[in-house]
Amino acid sequence: MFAADALQDKTVLITGGGSGLGLSMARAFVGFGARVAITGRDADKLRGAAGEIDATGERIFTHPCDVRDFGQVEGMIAAAGERFGGVDVLVNNAAGNFLAPTEDLSPNAFNAVVQTVLYGTFHATLAAGRQMIERGRGGSILNIVTTYAWTGSAFVVPSAAGKAGVLAMTRSLAVEWATYGIRCNAIAPGPFPTEGAWQALMPTPELEREAKNRIPMRRFGEHDELTNLATFLISDAARFINGECVTIDGGEWLASGGEFNGYTRLPREQVKGVMRQMRAGESSPARHRRRDHRRHHRGHQLRLHRRADPYGGSGAGGVLRRPRRPGGHPACLPSST
Repeated sequence: MFAADALQDKTVLITGGGSGLGLSMARAFVGFGARVAITGRDADKLRGAAGEIDATGERIFTHPCDVRDFGQVEGMIAAAGERFGGVDVLVNNAAGNFLAPTEDLSPNAFNAVVQTVLYGTFHATLAAGRQMIERGRGGSILNIVTTYAWTGSAFVVPSAAGKAGVLAMTRSLAVEWATYGIRCNAIAPGPFPTEGAWQALMPTPELEREAKNRIPMRRFGEHDELTNLATFLISDAARFINGECVTIDGGEWLASGGEFNGYTRLPREQVKGVMRQMRAGESSPARHRRRDHRRHHRGHQLRLHRRADPYGGSGAGGVLRRPRRPGGHPACLPSST
C-alpha cells in the first residue's frame, strides 16, 4: 500500500507506545523507515516493546514518562530530540478509561482519566510543538480520540469529556499552528481488540458479542487497518490534510451513537453489579484469570440478551438475565468480591 520509505527521515514520538495500538503504530512506522520514540510509565514494558519493534535498536528509542507531569514530558521530548535530532511527528495515544456509573465516580477517579487523556495530550503537544516551532521545519501532530468525543456516551463520562477536549484542541491548533507548518489531525477508532483496555471495557463474551452486533460490518477493527490510516496521515502524502478527524469504526457511531449508551436500557442495578465485578478484578491479572475460570465452570456469568430494536436495527438493547440451573431455578448472581 505504501512505499517502503514512506516515512523515511521522520522521527515519530508515540505516547502510550509500549502496548496496544501504540505498539502496533510504532512497529508499522519503523517498517516504513521512520525513527520512533515510544514512551509510557512502565520501563520494562517499553524495553520489551522496543525489542519487538527493532532488535538492532537503531530506529527505536524508549523513555519512561508520566504524561500527567509536564516536567517529565519536557524531559522526554528533549531526550528524543537528542537521540534522533528532533521530533517531526507526535502521536498522542496515551489514555485511560473504565466503565462506571457517573453517580458512583469520585472526583479523584474523574481526575485520573482527564489528567491522562486531556492534560497528558496537552503536555506532549505543548512540549513537542514548541520544539517544532523552534526548529522551523514544521511537523505533524496526530491525536487518537474516539467517536463519543462528539456523541457523548453513558458510563464513560471522564473519558468522553477528556477526548472531547482533545478533539477541540486538535481543531484549534490546526488553525493556530498552521502558520508554523504544523498539521494537527485526529483518528477516532471504534472497537479494536487490545491487551488491557479490551478486558476493562469488554470483560465478558456477552458484552463483546453485543459490541460487535452494534457495528454494521459485524466485526472489530484490525490493527493494520488503523496503522495504515495513521501512516497516511503523518506522511507527506497527506500534507494538505489539517484539522481533520477520521473515523475508523465500521460505521458503528452512525448506527448506534454513544458507544456504551445501550447499557442504559438494561436494569441499572445489574449493570452496576457487572461494573463492580470488573473493577474488583482489575487490580490483579491473576485474580482476573481465576475469576474468569470460576465463571466459566460454574455458569455464573451474566448473559446479555438483546431485545428486538423497534426500528429493526441491531442496537445495544437487552436485558441481563441470570443463567438457569438444570432444575430451572435462576442461579445466584456472582458476588462483587
